[in-house]
Formats: sequence, structure tokens, C-alpha cells
Amino acid sequence: MQVFGLTGGLASGKSSVAAHWRGRGLPVLDADALARDVVAPGQSALHELAAEFGPEVLQAGQLDRKRLAQLVFGHPERLRRLEAILHPRILALRAQRLAELAAAGEPLACSEVPLLYEKGMDAELRPVVVVTVPDALQRQRARARDGSSAAEVEARLAAQLPLAEKLRRADHVIDNQGSLEATFEQADRVLLEICRSLGVDPRRYGYPA
Repeated sequence: MQVFGLTGGLASGKSSVAAHWRGRGLPVLDADALARDVVAPGQSALHELAAEFGPEVLQAGQLDRKRLAQLVFGHPERLRRLEAILHPRILALRAQRLAELAAAGEPLACSEVPLLYEKGMDAELRPVVVVTVPDALQRQRARARDGSSAAEVEARLAAQLPLAEKLRRADHVIDNQGSLEATFEQADRVLLEICRSLGVDPRRYGYPA
């Protein structure tokens, strides 16, 4: 099975593209969803986070993700400690899910990773698709989506590689500043091109051969 990467900046529209591809039958593993799984109630990571950052990151026995984000973003050492707890578990779960897909006979899968370039995963996940929006629109959407303050958005953006650099290194780019229909048309063209370049029958996802 071949696995390619999907990334972008904060609130750039990665999830919309991923959902569209899933609708066509392409397996897409979402790193954020995997991160939620590894901190589910009863998981050891949840106890480690509470021990590291205090019981205030828990609410009714579950992780308060917004409170945790407030504590770590803008604080490099705290962010490093958070990643040391979560990333090995996320990578192990991702490997398990990919092995299950390969065993089921899937020829192609996508791994959606917000920090793909930051974590050096671009050598492993090729080609890389980057979803982009203009800076001002990105900030506007991030605040509207998460109810975050301007300072919180800027702190999260500071932890990411600049979007311009991701675009420079991308194999494919999807511009998400227009309508969803326009974004999905680009997503279809990109997935069809990836299928053809990797020798995967595009008819599996509803495209012409």
C-alpha cells in the first residue's frame, strides 16, 4: 500500500479535503483524530498529561484540549514535553491503522498531518498535498472555528512552519480561498493525478481510468 501526505496551515481546510476524499472511498488517517484516541479516558497518556501539566487539563475525566493548548502554545519547553508524551503513541497507532488497511487490500491511503513538515515526515509521505488560504482569511477562519483570541491564534501559528514554506516544498497545492465546490474540484484533480503517478486504478475512487 502506498501512503501520501496531506497538510497545510491552521484552519486552511485540510479536513474538508480529507472528508471529500473519504467520500470517494479513499482511506484518510487524521493525526488529530489519532491524538484524541490516545488521550481517551483510561489511556495512559491522559494520566501522564495530568501529572505533567496539572489536573486543570482534565474536565469530567476527559482532556480539556483548549485549556491544554492555552498552557503549551507560546511555551516551547511545555510544547516539547507535550509532544514527547503524545507523538510516540500517535505514530504507533498510525502504524497499526495503516497495517490494517494494507491487510484489507487497500492500494492507497492518505495521512493527514498538520505538522507533517515540522516533524520531518515529508520523506516518508510522498507526494505531499498542501491546502492553502491567504493569511488574513486563515486567521479569520481560525478565530471563528475555535472561538480563539487573536493572541491564541498567533501562538499556534508560531508553532508551525510558515505556510509559504510549505507551499514551496509541496508536490501538489489546493487553494481553499474560494467555494467548497472549487476546492473539491481541485481535490479531485490532485487525487486523480496521484493515482495515475503511483499506478493506482483511479476507478476505485470514481474517476476515469
